[in-house]
Amino acid sequence: MKALLIDDERLARSELRRLLAAFPAIAIAGEAANAKQAREQIAALHPDLLFLDVQMPGESGIDLLASLEPPVPQVIFTTAYDEFAVKAFELNALDYLLKPVDPVRLAAAIERLPVKAGGVPAPAENPARLANEDKVFLREGDRCWFVEVKQIRLLESEGNYTRVHLTDAQPQLFRSLNAMEERLDPKYFFRANRRQIINLVWIDKIEPWFSGGLLVQLKNGVKVELSRRQAQEFREKMSL
Repeated sequence: MKALLIDDERLARSELRRLLAAFPAIAIAGEAANAKQAREQIAALHPDLLFLDVQMPGESGIDLLASLEPPVPQVIFTTAYDEFAVKAFELNALDYLLKPVDPVRLAAAIERLPVKAGGVPAPAENPARLANEDKVFLREGDRCWFVEVKQIRLLESEGNYTRVHLTDAQPQLFRSLNAMEERLDPKYFFRANRRQIINLVWIDKIEPWFSGGLLVQLKNGVKVELSRRQAQEFREKMSL
């Protein structure tokens, strides 16, 4: 099980690393010192478990957890403040540990994690695929959209983020392109290359391209290159 440590205090993260060394089933995939870093790490690493502090500069751990889109990792809060426990459990936190973290309490929290065969903590289940008629909530800063999936024309990777191309907007989401691909129905969405996913419904023209590839033009005029390998997969997928 991959874990991410989120705490603005370096010494607190180091102490938690030391305590978690006693649990070989927990692999520490990364660390973050604030909510912004945490979102980037969650998008890049897809952790199964968050060890999350409450009080951090900027957004609190509570705010971060409340803002995460499904599927949300399991969360164990580690904090010096007990007054946020009720809110934490309202957000489905697995446990709420007070600092300094008691090794016995930590062990009890880890024992409560979902397990699979062999007693190893199991990762969160894959989310259900979105149907083309489903509506999704998108947010960037103070702007929000509630749109049908079929309105998404193109998705482009921007590091640990994804730019979603709609009819009249292009919000950037705190999720990787790989994570987005897991939610989309392959009947309608195709991975054109490492950086782009296209909605097949929005294809307008296709023409041969260099080295056996294809050049796809969407109905809004945007052109997307398919490599030779992806072009072959596209032909197999779409041919009679």
